[in-house]
Order: sequence, then C-alpha cells, then structure tokens
Amino acid sequence: MSDPVMFESTSPRFALPLLYSGQAQKEVFVNEAFALTDALLHCSIESEAGAPPASPADGQNWLVAAGATGDWAGFDQALACRQGGNWIFVPPRDGMQVFDISLGQARIFYGSWKKALPPAEPNGGTTVDLEARAAFSQLAAALRAVGIFPPV
Repeated sequence: MSDPVMFESTSPRFALPLLYSGQAQKEVFVNEAFALTDALLHCSIESEAGAPPASPADGQNWLVAAGATGDWAGFDQALACRQGGNWIFVPPRDGMQVFDISLGQARIFYGSWKKALPPAEPNGGTTVDLEARAAFSQLAAALRAVGIFPPV
C-alpha cells in the first residue's frame, strides 16, 4: 500500500484551505473553500473600483483599482469578493480571466489586468479594398460578440 499524500495547509493556486484528519471545526474550512470557489468559478466582476460600494450584495465581485481606499486599501489589482457580508480578497495570477459586466468585456491578468481595445476600422486611402474592409469588420464584430472587444 502506498503512503498517504501529504498536503500543505492550503492549495497552491488560490490558497483554498485543506482539511486534516481529526481537525476541529472542519465546516469552517470547507465553507471558506466553497466561498472562494464560488467567487472564482466563471468569475465576473461588477466593474473596477477604488473603494468598496455603499451597498454590496453577497456574490458580487469587483476588481480593486490602484490606490484603493477604505476596506480595499492595499489590495490593488486583487478581486474583492463579497461573501457572507465580508470581503474576501483574491490576488490575481497570470492567466486568470474575468468578465467585466460594466464593459461587457473579458479581462485577463498577465502581470497586470489587460483588456483588448477595439482597432480603428479602416477608412479613407486612395484605393478602397471593399472585401478586406468587410472581412475586418466581420472579424471585429465576432470579437465583440465574445467579449474580447467592448460593444460599440
């Protein structure tokens, strides 16, 4: 029989609490893990803000802006997740993606939060290539439809 796998006290990616044999109050650790999982699974944010909203609802998430104040001070670029009447802060990791409801657009973290800016559609010039412009417009529309570019 193989030896049991030994774990650290938290998971490596998002610091979800892990349980131990004989651990007291396991429900506290399980509930904390569920709250973090709930906040991160198919994550969407209300918007980016530098201060907590006046009346947040449980289950809402925000992206903490640089220079945040109040309860969010010191958590720049983190996700502020409202769970159980409290704030849970999740530091971003490279590759993390959220959907910004206020913009209708996806954001991705790679060193900092990034969002795609729509390219300027071509116009003018001495030679008009209608097929190329039509293809570019269709591509831009497709990228808007999936949240890569913001809606027009």
